[in-house]
Amino acid sequence: MSNWAEAILFGFALMAMVLGVSSLIMAMLQSPVAEGESPVKAKIEYGFFGAAGVVLSALFIYAM
Repeated sequence: MSNWAEAILFGFALMAMVLGVSSLIMAMLQSPVAEGESPVKAKIEYGFFGAAGVVLSALFIYAM
């Protein structure tokens, strides 16, 4: 019970990794696009959020 900071950092790292990997998977899948939107735009957005989540997860793991 003395390592609350590490437990919280681990929780943030786990959450960032799950969100990052799921965003990368969603970027690779075919998804229906709303009228007037580019399918490439959605893939770039999901890819960016996925990469940011994985990098943030690595940062939290390094902080532990």
